[in-house]
Amino acid sequence: MKEYQLILQAQWRPEVLERILRVVRHRGFCVIQLAMDSSENQIELNFNVTGERPIATLVNQLSKLFDVRYVAVK
Repeated sequence: MKEYQLILQAQWRPEVLERILRVVRHRGFCVIQLAMDSSENQIELNFNVTGERPIATLVNQLSKLFDVRYVAVK
């Protein structure tokens, strides 16, 4: 399994983190580390995932989420 580090910025809403984690799981990846910083209306996630699938699949799906403003592989 390959390991990837992602950075994601999104608008803060109570359901945003749950939605992001659901996409990660449905795309066949497993979160092994997660750090989150939040401000009044924005969150920034730094997280590591492992998986067999191409990481571009996950990045593409995360970027389609309405509240996600930025996602990149570090």
